[in-house]
Amino acid sequence: MITHDSSSVLQLQLLLQFGDRLRRLRKARKLSAMQMALQVGISRTTLAAVEAGDPAPSIGTYLRVMTVLGVGGDLAMLAGDALGPAVAGSAAARSRRPAPSVQVIISVDTSRHQVQDLQSLALHEEAVRQVRAHPELLAQAQEALENWLQSGSSRSTALWLEWREILAQRKWRKALGRTRRAQQLRQASPLVTILPAGARNRILAEVNRLKAGVHL
Repeated sequence: MITHDSSSVLQLQLLLQFGDRLRRLRKARKLSAMQMALQVGISRTTLAAVEAGDPAPSIGTYLRVMTVLGVGGDLAMLAGDALGPAVAGSAAARSRRPAPSVQVIISVDTSRHQVQDLQSLALHEEAVRQVRAHPELLAQAQEALENWLQSGSSRSTALWLEWREILAQRKWRKALGRTRRAQQLRQASPLVTILPAGARNRILAEVNRLKAGVHL
């Protein structure tokens, strides 16, 4: 067991685990994606994003899915007073019993390509942050991309052409999503070429820690 401060990689993996748990709960209740989406009042695309642990859907959408699955109380407990400090002078404050707590174990499944995709996603989110903070880095990614395109025909050419549009219009969500296409784009990405070594090494270290499991 190790402890670690919250980080982008931990947050990404926590959402992935959360979405996977909701998907498994839906299947255990024998609900199809269409049935679930209708009960929640969202589209199948939004439900797929929730079950993929995508940060794009609002917390309200996640809560509605949890409520339909009968686990809305989990979030209500965290948002309530049960985990807060007891009122001064109350019986709870005088109690010698330890305060209630919640332990969350975050780990990554190394048997399914989850490690590589988590690492790729974290690297790209950091690269987007770098570009937003230092717009001049965008030109470096575009230059690398054009060099790749000029190198000749490749199985990645279609993805590189799509990247040309992503970089020009800054459509980051196309590459930061949890869809199969987003995964393919990340595998042929010029964006990570602009990452500083320090940022890259920090993310790789965080992913390695997750292999052992992180207790929060």
